[in-house]
Amino acid sequence: MVKVVGVRFKKAGKIYYFDPGDLVIDLHENVIVETARGIEFGLVVVPNTEISEEEIVAPLKKVIRVATEEDKAHHAENIAKEKDAFDICLQKIQAHNLEMKLIDVEYTFDNNKILFYFTADGRVDFRELVKDLASVFRTRIELRQIGVRDEAKMMGGLGVCGRVLCCNSFLADFQPVSIKMAKEQGLSLNPTKISGACGRLMCCLKYEQEAYEEILTRVPNEKAIVETPDGQGVVMGVSILKELVKVKLDKDNEADLKVYHASEVKVIKDVSRDEIDEEIDLEELKQLED
Repeated sequence: MVKVVGVRFKKAGKIYYFDPGDLVIDLHENVIVETARGIEFGLVVVPNTEISEEEIVAPLKKVIRVATEEDKAHHAENIAKEKDAFDICLQKIQAHNLEMKLIDVEYTFDNNKILFYFTADGRVDFRELVKDLASVFRTRIELRQIGVRDEAKMMGGLGVCGRVLCCNSFLADFQPVSIKMAKEQGLSLNPTKISGACGRLMCCLKYEQEAYEEILTRVPNEKAIVETPDGQGVVMGVSILKELVKVKLDKDNEADLKVYHASEVKVIKDVSRDEIDEEIDLEELKQLED
């Protein structure tokens, strides 16, 4: 077992582990640590604890110190400078006529580097922009192109549920989300209804997927041929969470529909969900996936 503290550098950001040494650090304390980018100011979200060696990437860097009032003041100054740097960079982007959208600016704690995050449809030749910015700020400049999911995470906003975006409020890492999940959950495959603010599939499709996968082992798909207590029929509709199936019985009366619990029917011939949705434009939907 290894003694560590977990530190975040951004709201809802990834948790990184550091060696606290002899320090006893409380939850939500600010610390100064050494990272690959240099000296950084972070927030402790996992106080002193022990974890297995398999959960860390050795060797662990040490916590330099618990942040002092001077450190906190310096961090606040950096945040104020980031706003000015953002405005200056916008002006330089316009001056160089570059097709890029500036998203965020970040100073490292020791001011040895300024990072500018941007999005663009393709590759951007920003070499002259970097030179221009370096002449203004007199420090190392890094321009980093990010994807639309990262853009939404940084900028924040409200989802269709009316709550703050999950990625901006608590999701540390993005999980793979696929069209298959929307299909298995019986959702409309209308791109506007299953995509989030970033234009990609909503992250929340992942939350209940395991439950749906488990239920679908017991529930037949639409158009499946099943045996019911009242004879054979074709499944015309499925309520997945209630595990109910609406069956059109094999009788002359077309209106003879009955609802059964999934445990009351036996599948004679099932149909894959891909066959059910073959008329859907999958190419359009695939663009919503990463």
